[in-house]
Amino acid sequence: MTAVNKGLTYLLLAAMTLLPWNATAVNKYSFSNLLSKPNIKSVKDLAETLLVKSLLEITQGKNKQALATIDQLLLSKPNFKLANLVRGDLLMAQGQHLQAFGSANITPNAAVNDLQDEARVRIERYLSKQQLDKLPNLLLAPNDQQTHVMVVDTDKSRLYLYKNEHGTLSYMADYYITVGKNGVEKQSEGDKRTPIGVYFAGQKLTQPLADIYGDAAFPLNYPNEWDRQHGKKGSGIWLHGTPSNTYSRPPRASDGCVVLTNEDIKTLSPILQSGKTPVIIANNLKWLDADNSSNEKLALKEAIDRWLSDWKSQDTDKYLSHYSHDFSSNGIDYKQWADHKISVQASKPNVQISLSGLSMFAYPDTDKKLVMVDFIQDFKSPNLSNKMQKRQYWIQENNMWKIIYEGSA
Repeated sequence: MTAVNKGLTYLLLAAMTLLPWNATAVNKYSFSNLLSKPNIKSVKDLAETLLVKSLLEITQGKNKQALATIDQLLLSKPNFKLANLVRGDLLMAQGQHLQAFGSANITPNAAVNDLQDEARVRIERYLSKQQLDKLPNLLLAPNDQQTHVMVVDTDKSRLYLYKNEHGTLSYMADYYITVGKNGVEKQSEGDKRTPIGVYFAGQKLTQPLADIYGDAAFPLNYPNEWDRQHGKKGSGIWLHGTPSNTYSRPPRASDGCVVLTNEDIKTLSPILQSGKTPVIIANNLKWLDADNSSNEKLALKEAIDRWLSDWKSQDTDKYLSHYSHDFSSNGIDYKQWADHKISVQASKPNVQISLSGLSMFAYPDTDKKLVMVDFIQDFKSPNLSNKMQKRQYWIQENNMWKIIYEGSA
């Protein structure tokens, strides 16, 4: 390896702050493996595949091949800023020793740093040992109308798409994404952070949008009930595309939205257009075997069934035992809720209640186990008859599931 190649190799690896690889480990990586990895499922992956291939070719001193690979990529994605940066470095490497990643460009340092971050998360994804037959370490139980589930890992800048077939989730694809400039845990309007939680994507916005939002935008229901209960504010958190002159944005570049390439948002649009797609936004996902959460699902479903049975029987003490003493809903605390239910159920009215369309999604990154539960509730009594979409949050207290929030969805 020439001094120029060696310098560029170590600058690419060190400046991008990649995982603690050594040169031997990197050089042993097989390009044929890269191109045949099971997560390369369609042409949509080709741009990222070619980018990573070129970076690995550089580490092996194959600059000519790397330049040819980057040129192949730029033929189809001329506005891929990271690819243009790497191409500039490769051209400069032909004549001089590079002093830093991106030194062939007059791009400001902050922008180069952003592109280094993008290179890091993209190459980490392709060199990771993640097994795609595993699921996120979250309770995910969609109903039959929720044909797909999307899970965002903000730490890794990826959106994972799963297909729901009769309650069984299977991996379909994953996509590079951008989140807020200031990271995650959105608290207030204008903080440029992406929220962590369970959300649902609404249908595509039809009004004319600024070019920065790309080819499509789908609003998320932030702030949801749990956000509002905890004083979180702000609005306008969307899944959307990129500006027309930009293939992709750096990992931390939005005002809080989750941003995909225009190509990827178009691919996902038919799924998102249902207006029912769950989008779980988490940080630093953990993974588990696909059937590993079945016991937890069963335990929560049994708790829901007992709550419903005790409500139908109008046994107020048993009914209220399903509620946490930290319960609150729209300004009503547990005592007010209990007083109201004691009054309503005092005459033991004959009620008929059924639930349908039940779904359960674990809330990510919370100290306690918390699950959002949705269902359609059909209620009939001598004085009232209604059918409504209802939402509850169940929390685990002393190894027992309790309702900590309840209201209309």
